[in-house]
Amino acid sequence: MSTLNPLECDSKPKKPQAILLVGFGGPEGPEDVWPFLESVTAGRNIPTDRLTEVADRYLSRGGISPVNGRMRSVLDAVQKTLKQEQLDIPVFLGNRNSTPFIEETIEELDRQGLTEVAAWIASPYRSYSSCRQYLEQIEAGVERVDRRVSVTRLRPHFDHPGCIDTAADRLTEALLDLPKDKQEETHLLFSAHSLPLSAAESCSYVEEIHEAARLIAERVDPNNKLSWEVVWQSRSGPPQVPWLIPDVCDRIDELASEGISSIAISPVGFIVHNFEIEWDLDVEAAECAAGHGMAFVRAETVDSDPRFAEMIVDLIKESSSEDPTPLSLGNLGIAPAPCPGDCCPSPSRS
Repeated sequence: MSTLNPLECDSKPKKPQAILLVGFGGPEGPEDVWPFLESVTAGRNIPTDRLTEVADRYLSRGGISPVNGRMRSVLDAVQKTLKQEQLDIPVFLGNRNSTPFIEETIEELDRQGLTEVAAWIASPYRSYSSCRQYLEQIEAGVERVDRRVSVTRLRPHFDHPGCIDTAADRLTEALLDLPKDKQEETHLLFSAHSLPLSAAESCSYVEEIHEAARLIAERVDPNNKLSWEVVWQSRSGPPQVPWLIPDVCDRIDELASEGISSIAISPVGFIVHNFEIEWDLDVEAAECAAGHGMAFVRAETVDSDPRFAEMIVDLIKESSSEDPTPLSLGNLGIAPAPCPGDCCPSPSRS
C-alpha cells in the first residue's frame, strides 16, 4: 500500500479509516513539568533561568496545563459529531510534547490496522513551530512503523467559519462582561504566540493572524466603533534574538499612557485553551491592566463550542471529497494541504 508523506500532495482523496487529533501537549502533574519543557525546547538555546521561571509557573498551579483535558474534550465532541453524521471513524489523540506522543499514537494505529489516517493539527496557522514541526513528527512516526500508516493532514483552517464566527461570539460575550459605560470605548487586543523575526519572515503566520483578527473584529464591531490591533505573547529564547512585538503587557502599558481605560483580549492565536492563556493573559496581562486601573476581559477560546467539532468534521469530509467546496472567509484564499515542500522552513538556531 502506498503511503502519503504529510509534506507531499496526493492526487486522489481517500476516505480515512481513523482521525488523528494532533496537539501541543502539556504536563498533567508536577513530575511532567521538566520533561515537557525539555521536549518543547529541544535543540533551542533557552537559558536555564528562563526554563526554571516557566517551570515554577506550572508548579504554582499544580504542574497541570489545561490543554490535554481540552483536547480530550475536543476528541469526545468530534466522535459525537461523527456519529451524528453517521460516519463510523475512530478518533485518536497524539501530542508533540507529552503523552500520548504522536509517534506512540501512530504505532497504535498500526497495531489496529488503521492505515489511512486524516490528521487535524490544533494550530490553524502556518509557521515552522505551528505547522511543519508537527508534520515532521508525524513523518517520524510513519517511518517508525515502516510506512504502513499513511497520514494526510487536513488543511489549515484559520479562516474557517467554525473558528472565526465562534471566536467573534466569544469576544462579544466577553465585552458584555464589561461595565456598560466601557463597552463602546474598549480597545480590542488580538493576542497570538510570538515568533523570532527570522521565523516569521519565512512563513504566512503574521499575515494569517492579522486576517483572522480582522475578520473577528468586523463581526464583533460591524460599525467600526472600536479600535483593535494584534499583540504578541509567550516569547522565549535568548534576549538578543528579535521576536515579534509589541508584547501584550508592553502594549497595555502604552495604551494606559494614551488614556485607554478598557481592554478586551481575544486569544486569536490559540484555538484550544492552554496554560499560556491562563498565565500570560489571565495573570500577567490582567494584573498589568489592573495596575493601571483599566477594565479588562479575556474572551474564551473556541474549542468548547459545538461548531468547533463540526468544523473538524467538515474538514474531514472535505478532504475525502472528489469535488469539495471548502468553507473559508477573508481574502487570503484556501491554504493548501498538504503543505508545499518549501513552506515554513526550519529556523536557524542561535
